[in-house]
Amino acid sequence: MVMAFSFNFDISSQIKQDCNNDTLNEKEESVNQDTAKNQSHVKETSAPKKVKEAHEHKHAPDLLSHIENSVTEAVTIGELPPLLYLNESVFEQTAPERDDAEKVLCRTITQNSDLITGVYEGGLKIWEGTHDLLEYVDDEGEMFSGKRVLDLGCGAGLLGILALKRGASKVHFQDYNSTVIEQLTIPNVFLNCEEEVADENQGGEDGSPAPKRRTVEKNHALADRCRFFSGDWVSFLSLIQSEDPTLKYDLIFTSETIYNTDYYPSLHDVFLKLLAEHGVVYLATKSHYFGVGGGLYLFESFVEEKNVFQIKSLREMDQGLKRHIVSLRFNKSPP
Repeated sequence: MVMAFSFNFDISSQIKQDCNNDTLNEKEESVNQDTAKNQSHVKETSAPKKVKEAHEHKHAPDLLSHIENSVTEAVTIGELPPLLYLNESVFEQTAPERDDAEKVLCRTITQNSDLITGVYEGGLKIWEGTHDLLEYVDDEGEMFSGKRVLDLGCGAGLLGILALKRGASKVHFQDYNSTVIEQLTIPNVFLNCEEEVADENQGGEDGSPAPKRRTVEKNHALADRCRFFSGDWVSFLSLIQSEDPTLKYDLIFTSETIYNTDYYPSLHDVFLKLLAEHGVVYLATKSHYFGVGGGLYLFESFVEEKNVFQIKSLREMDQGLKRHIVSLRFNKSPP
């Protein structure tokens, strides 16, 4: 099921009030800061572009006990294994109760928006492009065994989760918001891990390890294969490159990430410096993103001008706003 892109469910007046109070406090703090700047007579010729510092996130040891009663849904496409994910509406309905230092849950409610540029980049939604890419993988029989995979702008993490289920050796998940990674991506990954453990534990007592022990062992094994990051692409790239050796990915999945032309240089830089020499990027996108300005044709022009990658159309979907799946591969060996 493709999720809607606006909040149409009923939110209690108390939740709205809590979120509005947070918003008012932030506005008051901002006004006070502006006043202080004016009083100090500091002249700023140009404000540097804000960078959201990248962080790596570790899963909590007792994560599964916290989400065992959560409402879940499943994506089932063709021959692909079912992919579990936490129900989206629950996040908004329980926003004040959640650990959300960024306050993106409240902001999306009070501003009635699925995208607040530079604050929240849409990671709590499962956009159409993710379903398109999953269908493409199902149709083409893409193999993941032993591959290193990056789910860039991962949101719910379904593409990376599929790679894990299909034998990828390493899967890294990245999203702009730490709230998305901690409240959605990591729980979804371990929900799917628990499902596999439950299947393995069926069949009676045969001398195998106890279910709880096997779950713990499986979680440790999964943690060795997965890493989770938040932050913008500039700082994410810097963080990955600070490791020696720098990991290069055989596959990079990215869905609905070219809606803003301001992000094209940093996105292209991630592809250039983190894609393996013979690797491939799979990108799902719309032709145009109204109100934001980006889209496939502008991105194609940007890529062609850089002359580093060959961009190839793989599939077009004409239902509603035209959507596309494209691939990027190096024209030649990267520098």
